[in-house]
Amino acid sequence: MPAAEPLRILIIKLGALGDFIQALGPFAAIRRHHADAHITLLTTDPFAAFAAASDYFNDVWTAGRPAGLDFIGWFGLRRRLRQGGFDRVYDLQTSARSSFYHRLFWPDSYPRWSGIAAGCSHPHDNPRRDFMHTIERQAEQLQMAGIATVPPPDLSWVEADIGRLRLGDRFALLVPGGAAHRPSKRWPGERFGGLARWLAGRRIEPVLLGGEAEASLLDTVAGGRPGIRSLAGKTNLFDIAALAGAAILAVGNDTGPMHLIAAAGCPSLVLYSDDSDPALCGQRGADVTILRRRRLSALSVEEVTGKLTNHLAS
Repeated sequence: MPAAEPLRILIIKLGALGDFIQALGPFAAIRRHHADAHITLLTTDPFAAFAAASDYFNDVWTAGRPAGLDFIGWFGLRRRLRQGGFDRVYDLQTSARSSFYHRLFWPDSYPRWSGIAAGCSHPHDNPRRDFMHTIERQAEQLQMAGIATVPPPDLSWVEADIGRLRLGDRFALLVPGGAAHRPSKRWPGERFGGLARWLAGRRIEPVLLGGEAEASLLDTVAGGRPGIRSLAGKTNLFDIAALAGAAILAVGNDTGPMHLIAAAGCPSLVLYSDDSDPALCGQRGADVTILRRRRLSALSVEEVTGKLTNHLAS
């Protein structure tokens, strides 16, 4: 008797870096629940290599977010979904866009679907789901779909050679950037500069993380001072996770890399304004402290170093 075909599972996760990191636990839970299934992730280019390196997926698809008038992209996505032979879909994005993907299976039969799409088989029907932290919201969604427990993110599988960066034994990660269209989420660069000098004065090497587009900001923070390292544009997700595993602490704004750093277990101080709510999307990890002010311009260097002094003394 021929062996049964493995169950075919699709997971949808398109979002920003922080959203992706907070889905690592659900990814692991789905893989554990469907140990023998063929699992495909539908995502976007920035996360493809990172996802493929994990043990959670058999296949990783990108091009999961065609633009509104990209008819070729939409037809291609629809064809791919319908030809995928999926038995079950876990929509972890749960947006209007990803819910619309449920309709793309018509007129074929719909796969079993966990999410918020109208008419789906396993709806997350908690009316207060939008008031839950992402971690708890996704865990409850999966519970309603039959997956009882969701572990915290596990980054032990990540491998990266950070020796090429030639950092010292004691260094701290600083993440002064963030979404360019939400400047109120950023602590002023000159304050990060003051923090970097404070760390350097304690023989802790400040290491500045950011993309190429943030190079000028990181240069401003470094101020041309020796001993303050800018790694603008020089790190990928693997590097950041590995750096977080080696750093003695991290300080940053509410931005994607801080989710990765916190999830990797690095003691993390995350700075919040009233532009985002840590109760809904805050970083999670073994040692995370949230410091929040209505406006980050009102947060002094001394308040931040006070928190770090307590940590370094413990």
